[in-house]
Amino acid sequence: MTDSYIAIDLETTGLDPKWDKIIEIGAVRIEHGKERETFSTLVNPRMELSERIRNLTGISDSMLQEAPGIETVIGSVKDFCGELPLLGHRIMFDYSFLKRAAADWGNDKDWQKDGIDTLTLCREFMPAEEKKALASACRYFGIENAEAHRAEADARAAHRLYQTLISLYGEQSPQAFEASPMVYKVKRQQPATKRQKERLHDLIKYHKINVSVQIEYLTRNEASRLTDQILSRYGKI
Repeated sequence: MTDSYIAIDLETTGLDPKWDKIIEIGAVRIEHGKERETFSTLVNPRMELSERIRNLTGISDSMLQEAPGIETVIGSVKDFCGELPLLGHRIMFDYSFLKRAAADWGNDKDWQKDGIDTLTLCREFMPAEEKKALASACRYFGIENAEAHRAEADARAAHRLYQTLISLYGEQSPQAFEASPMVYKVKRQQPATKRQKERLHDLIKYHKINVSVQIEYLTRNEASRLTDQILSRYGKI
């Protein structure tokens, strides 16, 4: 059974790593079942948060204004993780965002990690009728998490959930608690071209509209998507 790992959790602007952005990273280094070190940072997504995300996480746009961008954070995250496997509740979700950031900003699209998924363990060992979300699983096993939907608190909650599951079911199913390779293929996204950004600025000025993203940080795909949305809604110049 794996007893040394990085418990990690992200808060994001949405569910799709191709379009959505990381807004908070929380990680806890666990060595032989004991907490040794933590890593926590807000991340500026260079876009306005939706009301749903603000309400869910308690994170506001003003809290992110002075936060570092992912391009200055991802290297530190990788260093903190080192060679240890990642643990989380639906860990592939977090890994997909991290690997996207590593490919775009870390020149490392081949960053490979093993993972341990507490959601998979809950589906195996909890009664079928019980909800398996992190908050629900913690309530079921009597694990307190007063700051749900904040990254470091959820990372620590996933660690405590994993340790609880090991204590209850580790002897009967030790193989369930082994880390396994995670596979997520990603291509590096290129930054928007000068022509794309100029066209967007012209469209925004002409139609007198506000957009919720910072154009200077868009990728080519994001710039094309935003241009199409403006043209569809407002028309050409």
